[in-house]
Amino acid sequence: MQSVLHPIIGPAGPESRDLTGTVSVITGGALGIGFEVARFFALYGGHVIMVNRKEEQGEEAIKKIEAQVKEKGSKGSVEWVGCDLGELKQVKEVFGGLAKRLDRLDYLICSSGINSNQFGLDADGIDRHFGVNALGHYYVINLLYPLLRKTTKLPGVEKGSVRIVFESSEMHRFAPGSEDSASRGRGCHFGSEEEITEYGRELGPIELYGRTKLAMILYSKAIRDKVIKKNGDDIYILAVHPGAVNTDMQDQWEAAYPGITGKITKYLTLAGGRDPEQGSYSALYAALSKEVVEKDWNGVYLSDPATLGKETAQGADLNLATSLWELSERMVKRILGEDALGSWSK
Repeated sequence: MQSVLHPIIGPAGPESRDLTGTVSVITGGALGIGFEVARFFALYGGHVIMVNRKEEQGEEAIKKIEAQVKEKGSKGSVEWVGCDLGELKQVKEVFGGLAKRLDRLDYLICSSGINSNQFGLDADGIDRHFGVNALGHYYVINLLYPLLRKTTKLPGVEKGSVRIVFESSEMHRFAPGSEDSASRGRGCHFGSEEEITEYGRELGPIELYGRTKLAMILYSKAIRDKVIKKNGDDIYILAVHPGAVNTDMQDQWEAAYPGITGKITKYLTLAGGRDPEQGSYSALYAALSKEVVEKDWNGVYLSDPATLGKETAQGADLNLATSLWELSERMVKRILGEDALGSWSK
């Protein structure tokens, strides 16, 4: 673990990392990779807000983290907030409330999501994979962005230390239109809601999931170019691949592919996967490493800590990023009203 964490925490080891006074919001923070990121932040002194759907998950996660924080003698703290990212009204209430309540936000980790699974609709009537994994996070960032920007200007905040991290995946290679996709002839254009939901009915579980992981990579580039660079903000946004990780999400393979195929896929994935702590390293690197600033890795995709990923042609397509950005804006406004989105400008 020490050798992997070296570029994250510095040559002096774990004790060199002091997150006292920082605040983090982690979607999916009570489970799997999100939990490990939350645990790390709290152990090194930060205040962590975990966001999940189920209260019992939050309660269990708090007990585990608080016990370790106490044992270590850390100043860290943790709380849980409930929200379904597949219902934009909830997202507005919960994250709009956090934006008003918090005095600062140093790290926003977008880890919540639905794994490869059967097509379904979320509370807003759109493809649930896209709603939870992509659109919900787009709106979360919009609501919290003014607070992130405010934090960059607080006394003592290091240059480039305020970060947004997407838990993307190498599975973005299976998005429609990629060379590994079974539907490469149809393409992935992010041109309309019909494409997201009606065309989504024709996609398999892996393609539905892959499309959202592609969206996360594209959001990183769009926010970098249309918000961060445009406004001159001192914020870094990255998308990362955690590796194949043995979390509860692997159980969704059996729902995605009922019968023997799902069972075999699940157990093959578990056999070759990393544990959740190892799966958290890419996100921790993206959130904490000084190398990100030194190398100006803003809007990039990392396939491992300190390793630039090779996204697909779609993942590098800035025009596609713009289409996704514009579609997301239209969808939020249609669902919640023309005034739902906060201003991205200063």
